[in-house]
Amino acid sequence: MSFADDAPYHAHIYHEPGQRPASDALHARLTALQGEIADLKMVGKLRERPVGPHPLPQFEIHFLKRALPQILPLIEGSGLRALVHPLTDDDLADHTTLGHWIGAPLELDLSVMDPPGQNQGMPRFGKRDF
Repeated sequence: MSFADDAPYHAHIYHEPGQRPASDALHARLTALQGEIADLKMVGKLRERPVGPHPLPQFEIHFLKRALPQILPLIEGSGLRALVHPLTDDDLADHTTLGHWIGAPLELDLSVMDPPGQNQGMPRFGKRDF
């Protein structure tokens, strides 16, 4: 499936307990880049507990597809695990078949996904995280 350059994307960047310094560093770097990377729309709060379908502490970023070449190397270079996905009207597909894992995939709690056609992430894109 192909998405337009201005398609909304999310990345969920996870950390294990010993990886908090790497997570803090990447979070600070991405926050600083918000003005430089125009298509990086939001850097969410660091969450110290599982949230939604995500089984590990994480933070979420919102960006447009055209920012992928700038954002992916930053995530990959951090050594952290991440799920990068488009934001469509199908929450389950976004987090499974349309998602791209950096590092080993995690088993997500798919029981909390929005029903098809009702992705609640779409209204909050670029405005707020969980």
